[in-house]
Amino acid sequence: MDRLEPETIVCPYCGESIEVLVDCSAGHQEYVEDCSVCCRPITVSVSIEDGDVVGVEGRAENE
Repeated sequence: MDRLEPETIVCPYCGESIEVLVDCSAGHQEYVEDCSVCCRPITVSVSIEDGDVVGVEGRAENE
């Protein structure tokens, strides 16, 4: 069963803190999600170990 965990990242464009939902059952992942404040694309990188989130990073799409 999928386990979604809310995580907070900072938008690299507008600097606002935003919440993203991370699927802990999917392992390490990288995906693009639009900022809920400024609508610009953020590349979200997620590190998972033993089914738990150990790191979430948001960066500008072209970095």
